[in-house]
Amino acid sequence: MHTTALVLFSGGQDSTTCLAHALARYERVETIAFDYRQRHHIELLARLEVLTQIRQQFPHWAPRMGQDHLLDLAVLGSVSETSLTRDTAFKMEQSGLPNTFVPGRNLLFLTLAAAVAYRRDLQVIVTGVCETDFSGYPDCRDDTMKAMQLALSLGMDKRFLIETPLMWIDKAATWRLAHELGGRALVDLIVEHTHTCYLGERAVRHDWGYGCGHCPACELRERGWQRYVDASAP
Repeated sequence: MHTTALVLFSGGQDSTTCLAHALARYERVETIAFDYRQRHHIELLARLEVLTQIRQQFPHWAPRMGQDHLLDLAVLGSVSETSLTRDTAFKMEQSGLPNTFVPGRNLLFLTLAAAVAYRRDLQVIVTGVCETDFSGYPDCRDDTMKAMQLALSLGMDKRFLIETPLMWIDKAATWRLAHELGGRALVDLIVEHTHTCYLGERAVRHDWGYGCGHCPACELRERGWQRYVDASAP
């Protein structure tokens, strides 16, 4: 039986929902994030506020919240020519992938998360990757997650479980899952404190939260919010 987990926690909508999912299931939950010199570096500040708000607003979860880890992954930013690590317009590449794809990002994240989980004796690695509402990123696919689980378990001689609560649901269902886990309070927390916008915009407030409103991440979040609201209307 699994009792401990490490959540890849960026401070966005998806990772906050995954954190709530883990807190509802496991006795000890730690969090990890990566500074890879992303344009939306502000997410690293937002995530600290989200952690504080969860502790304050959900006191029954607070005792389960363990250590938070932030790793410097500047090397990823230095080798990535993408619109998430350079001041470049968002566009589709000839490969068919958007230039928001950071090659190897999730593979590195999971490898380093597993190293921390090994040291901290954490059994489950929780990540918010999704194959339903995503941009075709190959490192978000279920097959990739299964392959990483096997490789990390073999390579570290420790049986890890990579858990992907959002893999088969769209963004509207992610909002619904947050409501199921923490009620309206968690939904409001996600709207007010999480960060998704690729441009790091925190000055403009929308019904679904803060962001520029036109980058791919904002558009996806807004569409999901609208479907969630429409489905919840009496």
